[in-house]
Amino acid sequence: MKTKMMLIVFGILLLRMVECGRPDAAGILASCNPTSYLHGNSHTCNEEHGSDCCKSGDTYPQYKCSPPVTDSTPATLTLNGFQKNEDGGGPSECDGQYHNDNDLVVALSTGWYAGGSRCHNYIQITNPGNGRSARAMVVDECDSFSGCDVDHDYQPPCNNNIVDASPGVWKAL
Repeated sequence: MKTKMMLIVFGILLLRMVECGRPDAAGILASCNPTSYLHGNSHTCNEEHGSDCCKSGDTYPQYKCSPPVTDSTPATLTLNGFQKNEDGGGPSECDGQYHNDNDLVVALSTGWYAGGSRCHNYIQITNPGNGRSARAMVVDECDSFSGCDVDHDYQPPCNNNIVDASPGVWKAL
């Protein structure tokens, strides 16, 4: 889970999925509660962009779902580096590549990522504070189930409503 690097003006952003996926998704995802809890172990992690590190004794909710997708789904926007050696970890899941900080790319929470079915689809992100929007490509998963291990740079699992965006997306908004 990343520290919410949101400016006050951003508040909760509205997310509109261009590809809504299954028509019955709202019914399937209407009840999205943690499936279990992960026990953290302290370890050093990359805290760039305000990323949190797992802490011993803390527990972190694990989700396999995300809230239903509508034409204006509320989401929490977090900042993530997609370049090599940044806080985003390894290469993006969708294409095995790193992406420049200026690219308009995002990682979605596990439920919205839907096993990679949204890879290379675009989402529209709107800042309700100023009306500005950005169209960003889905290139990665912000894992809402696993974390606190080397594969996740010792960061906790993401919440189930995260759009983890590149600095380029933040700049556009």
